[in-house]
Amino acid sequence: MSSGEWKNPTPTVDILIELEGQPNKLVFIERKNTPVGFALPGGFVDEGEYVADAAVREAKEETGLDVELIELFHVYSDPTRDARKHTVSTVFIARARGAPRGGDDAARCLVCTPEELPAALVFDHGLIVADYFEYKRTGKRPPPRR
Repeated sequence: MSSGEWKNPTPTVDILIELEGQPNKLVFIERKNTPVGFALPGGFVDEGEYVADAAVREAKEETGLDVELIELFHVYSDPTRDARKHTVSTVFIARARGAPRGGDDAARCLVCTPEELPAALVFDHGLIVADYFEYKRTGKRPPPRR
């Protein structure tokens, strides 16, 4: 197989944004593009870009917030996590101040608990959020998954 025939996963980032003064709530976006629905802010890593820089950039583009990355949370690589193509997401926990507003491919932002969302999360973001709240409750990170 020549190098031109390799099919590799595409790197992405997702950001769990905690807003100052709003404990137990996260910033979610409503996506304008397919798959339409609610998600964590995030997106594709550009060529030549560090994943941390991609996370800060995507947060700013989709929410208008300047985030401070405080932790590298986990990596999610289920080949079926995104129906468009195989992606591998590096997930960060971040903090920010202010009121988020939808931008780029985010129709709007919501600051709420997952239970307050009007619909289920797209991709594997329900799992990521559940892992995050379990981590906040117990201090235990999710195990590596196959």
